[in-house]
Amino acid sequence: MSDLPHSRSAEDVLADFDASAEGLTSGEVRQRLAEYGENEVVQASERTLLSIFLVQFNSVLIWVLLAAAVLSALAGHAIDAVLITVIVVVNGIFGFVQDYRAEQSLEALRELTAPTATVRRDGTTVEVAATELVPGDVIELESGDVVPADGRLLEDVDLEVDEAALTGESAPVSKSPEPVDPDTPLAERENMVFKSTNVTRGRGVAVVTATGMDTEVGSIARELAATEETRTPLQGELDELGRRLGIGVSVLAALVIPLLLMRDTPLVEAGLTAVSLAVAAIPEGLPAVVTLTLALGVRTMADENALVRRLPAVEALGSVDVICTDKTGTLTEGQMTVSRVWVNDSVVELDETGVEPPSDRIDLLLRAGVLCNDATADTGDPTEQALVEAAENHRIDVEALRKEHPRTDEIPFSSEQKWMGTVHGDVGYVKGAPGVVLSKCSRVLTDDGPADLTSEGADRVHDQVRTFADDALRVLAVAYTENPENMEDDLVFVGLVGMIDPPREEVADALAATERAGIDVKMITGDNVRTAAAIAGELGMHQEVTEGRELDGLDDEELAERVEEVTVFARTSPEHKVRILRALQENGHIVAMTGDGVNDAPALKNADVGVAMGIRGTDVAKQASDMVLLDDNYATIERAVERGRAIFDNLWKFVAFLLSANVAEVALVFLASLWGYLVLPAVQLLWINLLTDGLPALALGADPQSGDVMDRPPRDPDKGIIERPMLGLIGGAGTVSTVLMLGLMFYVIGGAAAITPYAMTMVFTGFVFLEFEKLYVIRWLRETPTFSNPWLALAVGGSMVLQLAVLYTPLNQYFGTVPLGVEDWGIIGVVLAIGLPAYLAIVLTIKRYLPLDENSGEGPH
Repeated sequence: MSDLPHSRSAEDVLADFDASAEGLTSGEVRQRLAEYGENEVVQASERTLLSIFLVQFNSVLIWVLLAAAVLSALAGHAIDAVLITVIVVVNGIFGFVQDYRAEQSLEALRELTAPTATVRRDGTTVEVAATELVPGDVIELESGDVVPADGRLLEDVDLEVDEAALTGESAPVSKSPEPVDPDTPLAERENMVFKSTNVTRGRGVAVVTATGMDTEVGSIARELAATEETRTPLQGELDELGRRLGIGVSVLAALVIPLLLMRDTPLVEAGLTAVSLAVAAIPEGLPAVVTLTLALGVRTMADENALVRRLPAVEALGSVDVICTDKTGTLTEGQMTVSRVWVNDSVVELDETGVEPPSDRIDLLLRAGVLCNDATADTGDPTEQALVEAAENHRIDVEALRKEHPRTDEIPFSSEQKWMGTVHGDVGYVKGAPGVVLSKCSRVLTDDGPADLTSEGADRVHDQVRTFADDALRVLAVAYTENPENMEDDLVFVGLVGMIDPPREEVADALAATERAGIDVKMITGDNVRTAAAIAGELGMHQEVTEGRELDGLDDEELAERVEEVTVFARTSPEHKVRILRALQENGHIVAMTGDGVNDAPALKNADVGVAMGIRGTDVAKQASDMVLLDDNYATIERAVERGRAIFDNLWKFVAFLLSANVAEVALVFLASLWGYLVLPAVQLLWINLLTDGLPALALGADPQSGDVMDRPPRDPDKGIIERPMLGLIGGAGTVSTVLMLGLMFYVIGGAAAITPYAMTMVFTGFVFLEFEKLYVIRWLRETPTFSNPWLALAVGGSMVLQLAVLYTPLNQYFGTVPLGVEDWGIIGVVLAIGLPAYLAIVLTIKRYLPLDENSGEGPH
């Protein structure tokens, strides 16, 4: 059986599959069905709902927290254990919901396939379920069919197939049974049809060469199944943070428990101190609040037509330094449009406003294009639809014109003759390939009427065809005759029509904006080099172009060098796209991939951020992506990058705020325990974390973005969020908080041998209010105006009310607190007054010696 059926004759391919043009017998079908299996795209492995839920707890942070909950329960502190468990479960539910929504890409591939197929069996033509097709079956195709399996054409009549979803080719492909070179790219294999593509015109007969997972769509499904979920930089850092904290907690417990036992501390109390240290060290709210902060940003992005399917992608989007974009339907409109016509030495640019007034020759050209045409504005061949749209834009009533000049005869288009003719009473019109139509013409239409077509005139037409083609225009010639009984010669040449899938109007500005933000843009398309280069030029992109077949000759190391130089990749296959992406990622880039076709799905899933088109995108592309553009507008990507960077700024503030609090809590509990004081039990530490990680942290997500967010380069992918500026802030602010709280503890404890409820309440409350003061200082560090976020003010106020509730309501019996008097609040006020300039000094030091732009950079370009 041949691995390259496109390079062999139809007879040889039939022989390879031990088949004939009359089809297989039922017995042969049963045997092959048992050998090859059903013709369907199957999912290699499917995660159960339970497995998706359980994987949410595969984290060191979670393990340490669960261990702390168990210890609390064993020690009789049920409230602590319940609080810890609730936090863990809520975080797991958030993760489960997001993962479950992302588990459907292969199912979409299965639904894409044709439900039935017309096949020759036992000497007759029958309709069967497409899943029953086997290699060697002979199938019949006609306009409107979804191709049910990969096949080698045996015969065709004017067959055209829309393969855009698979190859990226914007126009339907004319098919022919003739063999092609073995190295012919997928998009140029005119004698092959592929599963899940659409027949737009004509009829054909093909022998099935591959079914199910062996088809081109099946190979994409296999690629999707083998693709591991990419992790964003923040996810990796949080995992690493969890590992380090787990080790740190173990070391602290190993130190504290023996020390306390040596001081005759009861074992239970020593164990509770270790639990408190664990709770203080672990930012248990971090995963949940990061998720919620991202979710708030996602809601805003959805209002801006960017639908995020996977929350961590928001953070990665702000770090992207390369965008790999498909051309068809992404940078371009995704539909053919008449952009230029030529009538005897005159080139006229056409647009939606039309030519006012249209010349007689242009009017005739457009009318002929409509009459010699089987399409409407909404249905039919895209090329013919473009002619109808151009006529309508030029005030031609297409429906009335066709009623006024009904078709009385026709010569249908075929891929062999490459032209089409229609007769309307005494006049015949012809359109088709320029060289073919010109060869049938003896005259050319001029301003003064028809004139003899000289060799010089024919050369000018050929020159104009080449000029149009160099601008990536698809060119048709139009002619007419007043002797419709003979349409093979003596035609009058009217002119040329140049069509293109034009760039979107807003894309050039969006590309310029993303490039100003330090993001390289690369076009990866299945279209040919000439078309890709022309579109890139119109959009202002650098036109260093290479073809997919050139990439096949490069090893991974050579490809890694080449991808840095090339801007436009043409004639690429799905495998090429994934190789390009991996090469860029190996070079240290954070890569976003945009696309809309089935062929884009593996690259979308492999990318750090996969961006699918919402209107033109296939379900497969959407399910494999991290984000969907609801308006198919490339400019939305620019806004999404801007939003992603703003969200990252807010995450930075939150992580710095949270970790500096955790450092202070650990240091306070540890140092106080050395004096024999358990100053903050686990329930109070959890409450502090809930207040700071809760409403105020969420409100940070609504902080306005800074004005320079798109003037910065992307964050250096080699540098994490927890870099020198943040470490300086965590260490400095944590030290200030620890010193102030230790001082407050020793002041209010008055030399007592054990901690008192009053002293514990003072430190507990002082710590909460000190954290809110620090929060506003951290926002100032990120250039956020103090009173720019009313939601934050409400959140802080609400948290303060909750803190008062645990002091002055019956809740105090669960937290071990007592009510405070006016004098006590005065003492806390003094602590806050000392803390503010101390925090500001830390921030000013960081701004001077550890500037925040250390945390961003050009990255490897």
